[in-house]
Amino acid sequence: MRVRIFILITCISFLSWLVSCRNNPYKVDISSVKVDLKIQRLEQDLFLSDPSELPQDIEVLKEKYKVFLQLFGSVINAGEISDSSFNDIMVSFCTDRLNNEVFSVVNQQYSDISWIEEELEDAFRYYRYYFSGRNIPEVYTCITGFNASMITLKDSIIGISLDKYLGWDSEYYKMLNIYRYLAARMNSYNIVPDCMYAWGKTQWDFEDMKYPDSNVITEMIHEGKLKYFEQCMLPELKDTLLFGFSGDQMQFCRNNEGQMWQYLVEHDLLFSSDQMTRRKLTGEAPFTSFFTNESPGRAAVWIGFRIVESYMRNNRDMTLEGLMNEKDIQGILGKARYNPQ
Repeated sequence: MRVRIFILITCISFLSWLVSCRNNPYKVDISSVKVDLKIQRLEQDLFLSDPSELPQDIEVLKEKYKVFLQLFGSVINAGEISDSSFNDIMVSFCTDRLNNEVFSVVNQQYSDISWIEEELEDAFRYYRYYFSGRNIPEVYTCITGFNASMITLKDSIIGISLDKYLGWDSEYYKMLNIYRYLAARMNSYNIVPDCMYAWGKTQWDFEDMKYPDSNVITEMIHEGKLKYFEQCMLPELKDTLLFGFSGDQMQFCRNNEGQMWQYLVEHDLLFSSDQMTRRKLTGEAPFTSFFTNESPGRAAVWIGFRIVESYMRNNRDMTLEGLMNEKDIQGILGKARYNPQ
């Protein structure tokens, strides 16, 4: 009887998973994939130290954090870790009144980051599923004086600057005159998606890819590949969060996909290598100036993602790793058979 019940439960679980996968093509079975991810908290080690003991503590932290402390030092302009001035600059950073105030807010808001660990661990289980031979990075948190959101080192490190994720309405962002469209993505729920996008960007850096051409369509599809990677790592992620669009902006893209694509084609923008044109179409902005004020910035990246989706849907034998390593942008575009109406 127990065996029958066990078999029944197993069958129900499998059928539930199968239905889920059919409804969400990005979901795959990672139940057998193991990842053990722990986040180390540099900001606590630095700011909870006795100021009078900081010079000695920093020497200990050099051993504990090694390469990440050097990366962190570079972000806050502390120089090389071997410089005689490094410790003094670090002490100044950690005893600064505003930095201590920000640390108090961060430490209160992120007293428990186990949920970040759990979500990142799941994301990297998907990563290991698709890329079994690649490293899982070490992950750290810090505060950088609002200088960076993510600190990455290829194949080994992700650093999360928690002071860039205090919530869109943080008084600090208003004080720093951070544009609203940028502050709108500086929330706790943006952390894990930003981590996975940043990790993808380090693994498949645009310059390192050495594409045959550096033009608008190349950048659109490259960014589209990164967003497709991010979606594969976070299959439950909503598209508004994936792209940093509001609900209205997302609806604009869906309603005007064909018109936007037609505009790019008819105005010969796809193969433009002009830096300003590329920036206006794929760079951060409150809206895409080639379209309308209702369009989101980076709307062309969304189109690049849609091309990549079409390519993967029409080329079932292509793996995610094969996609990410593919340099033939014209081949992707042709085989995607992308034709929005």
